Amino acid sequence: MARIQRRKLLAFCLCATATVFMLVTLQVVVELGKFERKKFKNSHLQDGRTKVEEESDHLNVFFKKQTLTLNRKQKLEVGDHPIMLWWSPLTGETGRLGQCGADACFFTINRSYLHHPMTKALLFYGTDFNIDSLPLPRKAHHDWALFHEESPKNNYKLFHKPVITLFNYTATFSRHSHLPLTTQYLEGVDALKSLRYLVPLQSKNSLRKRLAPLVYVQSDCDPPSDRDSYVRELMTYIEVDSYGECLRNKDLPQQLKNPTSMDADGFYRIIAQYKFILAFENAVCDDYITEKFWRPLKLGVVPVYHGSPSITDWLPSNKSAILVSEFAHPRELASFIRRLDQDDRLYEAYIDWKLKGEISNQRLLTALMERKWGVQDLSQDNYIDAFECMVCSKVWENIRLQDKGLPPKRWKAEGTHLSCPEPTLFAYSSASPAPRRNSLREMWILSFQQSKKEAQALRWLVDRNRNFSTQEFWALVFKD
Repeated sequence: MARIQRRKLLAFCLCATATVFMLVTLQVVVELGKFERKKFKNSHLQDGRTKVEEESDHLNVFFKKQTLTLNRKQKLEVGDHPIMLWWSPLTGETGRLGQCGADACFFTINRSYLHHPMTKALLFYGTDFNIDSLPLPRKAHHDWALFHEESPKNNYKLFHKPVITLFNYTATFSRHSHLPLTTQYLEGVDALKSLRYLVPLQSKNSLRKRLAPLVYVQSDCDPPSDRDSYVRELMTYIEVDSYGECLRNKDLPQQLKNPTSMDADGFYRIIAQYKFILAFENAVCDDYITEKFWRPLKLGVVPVYHGSPSITDWLPSNKSAILVSEFAHPRELASFIRRLDQDDRLYEAYIDWKLKGEISNQRLLTALMERKWGVQDLSQDNYIDAFECMVCSKVWENIRLQDKGLPPKRWKAEGTHLSCPEPTLFAYSSASPAPRRNSLREMWILSFQQSKKEAQALRWLVDRNRNFSTQEFWALVFKD
């Protein structure tokens, strides 16, 4: 009898454990699904002003330029031109003959061209890349190209080697990508040197009577970088004015409360009054650098930065930002900022490059000079145009090689083209988050760990090279 009871108890424990695991997994899948659907919707809107602060509206500015360009381009038949098929309907173009230097390719989102003999490349937008409808079986002459400028929270699967190496060409925020988008949030050198919004230090010192030394503006709370936990702890050691939904303790004027006002002149002038701004990315990845870093530099505010571990490669000068990674604890960072706040000479060392208009970082200058696209500049191609033309040119390169009886060159993405480490959490005893926030923070770690299994499952199914169902996919993910 006792043996039977022990068996029943063991069976109950196993069932309970399995139930808890499935509930956690379901939470991860549901939360990610909600986020990706929301992000997919936002990223395809024609009007960038509907996006939240966490996302840049520069993609939509490019859409406007694309529309203007399309009005001047003649829509022609495919003819002998190679077809570039957007498998993700990013551009919305049903057919356009695009000129890329001396070469021309036919760009379309019409999937009926998949089996056309002139289709040479399939183009994917990372946020829209999912397992539901991949172009399988993949033909030997079909190159896959990935455009993904966003953080890993949008589609974690892409950030693992088994998936990123499915592609032949890439355009990502990594400097190692075939078309690096590392400076995608920076208009150019002139924007960094501009003194338009610079508030003199004497005025900032006077404003300190009613403003904190630090400002924080975030409305995307508890992202993978766990920035809110750090800022919450920092607030116990130094005053911080927080205007966003996250840790808010100060209100913006009514006309600027909409997150779409983050690029408004009025918002810029409020932020420019501060000496320091907490510039924390939503994810920690090499070369993932957003407007959170570039905006304060343009406004003449010293960024206190947490994000890309490779940020020192992109600083305008050696002393243009304060790096959180150089301080063992928020209290040490607070002490350092307080010292700069009280000593004009020490503070001015961080804006000296701005006052003199001197950018000493040759890597940054070269990247801005050599990139083949512009930011919010209708006189230049946008980075979607540049991506399309990069793929078009490489396809034509192989066509010419084959015309000469030579084998085509095989391009392939590498793991460094899109890679981020597993998220980590800050742990501070004096700033323990509420249970709900703690659950959301831990969700990113769980989703990252699950995404590794998803990447391996997806790679196996794609290498098998035939269509598969979502049931097959998830069965592989959870087979262990």
